[in-house]
Amino acid sequence: MNRTGILFFLICVLCVLPAEAQCAMCRAVLESEEGGQAAKGINNGIVYLMIFPYLLIGGIGYVIYRSRQKAKTEA
Repeated sequence: MNRTGILFFLICVLCVLPAEAQCAMCRAVLESEEGGQAAKGINNGIVYLMIFPYLLIGGIGYVIYRSRQKAKTEA
């Protein structure tokens, strides 16, 4: 990777904006409650569930990268 790619990656990782991760139906039900603690809990749960597919894809990508590097050094 060149410097531009690394810089772009770092900006994407470090500049994170908060997002609401609720569907329309969940949002309508949770907005009617007082305090909003349930809505925050639902949002956190959705975000935690979204992490696992990215971890799996990242792990698979790392294994492929490592196997290609190993094959390159053996050749």
